[in-house]
Amino acid sequence: MALLHKGASISPTKKDAIAAWIGSQRWYAAKGRTPALRPLFAWRLDDPAGEVGIETFVIADDATSPPIVYQVPLTYRGAPLGGADAALVGVVEHSVLGTRFVYDAPHDPVYAAQLFALAIGEVEAASSSITDAVEPAVNGIGMGTRGWRLTESRVLSGEQSNTSIIGMAVDAKGEPQPVIIKVFRALADGRNPDVELQGVLAAAGSTRVPASLGAVAGSWPEAGKPGRKAAPDAGVATGHLAFAQEFLPGAQDAWREALVAAGHGTDFAAGARTLGDATAEVHSLLAERLPTEPADPERVAETIAEMRSRAAAAVAEAPQLASRADAIDAVYDAAAQADWPAFQRIHGDYHLGQVLHVPERGWVLLDFEGEPLRPLAERTRADQPLRDVAGMLRSFDYAGGSVEQSTRGHSARDWVENAQQAFMDGYAARAGHDPRDAQALLFAYLVDKALYEVVYEVRNRPDWIGIPLTALDRLLPDAGQTKEDQP
Repeated sequence: MALLHKGASISPTKKDAIAAWIGSQRWYAAKGRTPALRPLFAWRLDDPAGEVGIETFVIADDATSPPIVYQVPLTYRGAPLGGADAALVGVVEHSVLGTRFVYDAPHDPVYAAQLFALAIGEVEAASSSITDAVEPAVNGIGMGTRGWRLTESRVLSGEQSNTSIIGMAVDAKGEPQPVIIKVFRALADGRNPDVELQGVLAAAGSTRVPASLGAVAGSWPEAGKPGRKAAPDAGVATGHLAFAQEFLPGAQDAWREALVAAGHGTDFAAGARTLGDATAEVHSLLAERLPTEPADPERVAETIAEMRSRAAAAVAEAPQLASRADAIDAVYDAAAQADWPAFQRIHGDYHLGQVLHVPERGWVLLDFEGEPLRPLAERTRADQPLRDVAGMLRSFDYAGGSVEQSTRGHSARDWVENAQQAFMDGYAARAGHDPRDAQALLFAYLVDKALYEVVYEVRNRPDWIGIPLTALDRLLPDAGQTKEDQP
């Protein structure tokens, strides 16, 4: 039913229908450019009722260099899907089947149910490959949830880089279980850290992450050079396509809790301290369960060089940073001379929005993918736990800064400092070492994160650049800020 009839013609073609639609999607990275799509392969799932075609395309987009590889799942229906007008990719004419309405599949309950069944190992995927370069392999990785079935689904709105399906499943005992299925849109060769790290933590019995239910992995031809079809001897990329987890409905994220507390001046020390404890607990488990790497001089020098490179790029994009360049460099000089602990796997994009407060369970950490704009190879490398610590400290500062920004004249500095110190107190008590004792390294990671924030604000919210600039001036007392630097 997936429009696979031999000799049939389709107008417009599937590729053209996707090309006309993909540029407006939130997860499409080459905004403002004309998509230049190059199909790599396709695979399909069967609708048990035989009514809906389900086909997923893996497509290279040559609008960027190197090309970005996207996953585009589609469903084909003979009549419009009620309530899904916003998910309509296009309408095509099939020479055998007639008019077909093509939808972005995560919005289609038939696709959601079959993808979940694939992830937990209940069904198998089939190839509908559009290239002879490699026979794609797609398989589910069940994690002890055989016998479950998805009964309800909807797409979570507002996501930037992936698409998440929220649903209700019935387990093998007939009990309802809330679930979330994340469909990865941009694909890369290698294990997705969201699947890998949360899977490791869940397998260790940790309640600090949602339970892992299943995943989908696949292999596809490497994208190669722009404009070139996959050759018979092309390399093969392998990675995760989707991930199914326990969903925690009604849980409040730490950002919203902190923002309310900062706005009312309510003490947040107790919550921040237990969050520090939870963070150290997760770091400890990751170090126990996954390989660590010694902090040899070469690795330290490489890390410092990456920080300097990011700083140079930030100064080039934000002229306000020019007067602070020497002070920034001095922070990295001090870090280069410090004693570094071993490198290990970490969260990688840690902030208050990545943590949920779950009643009777405490803090639960989410989204271990790392910063989505960084290459996957960087996001799967061992790193310093202080990067996560710095990310959370900067997030507390942003909560306070957001209140100050919106109220004008209200100071949240005491609230921020109390929350930051409580977080590090909790972390130190659990970890057995205090981040504040590694001041040179902590300052380097705080500066690195604040520079990232400056670039973000320059590009997206220029009126908010004062939050990270002021933070830099607290970290860099000799930065030489002038009145002209102020936003």
